[in-house]
Amino acid sequence: MQTAPYTYNPNALVTVKKIVDGEATYESIKVVDLEGMLFVDQVIDVIESHTDGTHTKHMMKRRDIMEMFRLRGFDKARLESQEKQIGNILDNLTTDAWFNPNTEKEEILSDLCDILDYQPKKEIQFEGTIYFSGRIDVPLADFEDFDLDDMLSELSVDVYNGDIIIDEFHTEDVREV
Repeated sequence: MQTAPYTYNPNALVTVKKIVDGEATYESIKVVDLEGMLFVDQVIDVIESHTDGTHTKHMMKRRDIMEMFRLRGFDKARLESQEKQIGNILDNLTTDAWFNPNTEKEEILSDLCDILDYQPKKEIQFEGTIYFSGRIDVPLADFEDFDLDDMLSELSVDVYNGDIIIDEFHTEDVREV
């Protein structure tokens, strides 16, 4: 399947095939008008025009076309943001800015991180010991077969703070007191 052009242009003309009472008609309309039609028609034929003059016909659902247009807009905004970041970096590549012998490399890295909206991180590995105690009510009829180790085998550890990841945990030395 071929893909649509990379940029979203709401004023671009597209050809729409409409079938009413078994009769097909073709009309050229703006993309913005097509978006309005999509709230009525559930499935439509989309004819994609290629730069070499050929056309490809696709049958698409309304929600798929709307998502395609949404992603095109997102791609454009992302591209504009990246172009701005590159421009800011190039603006600083001067002898007065980053190539100045009095400029520290930490300043340059800090500027780059600000421009790219990037926060450098360092991973810290850790381990620790958790003490816990608790109570459980066990019916007397089940007390003889009750296994505390088995009951607490599904004990879990979780952290609800930042980017902390618990890679491994296990219980040891579970006993009645």
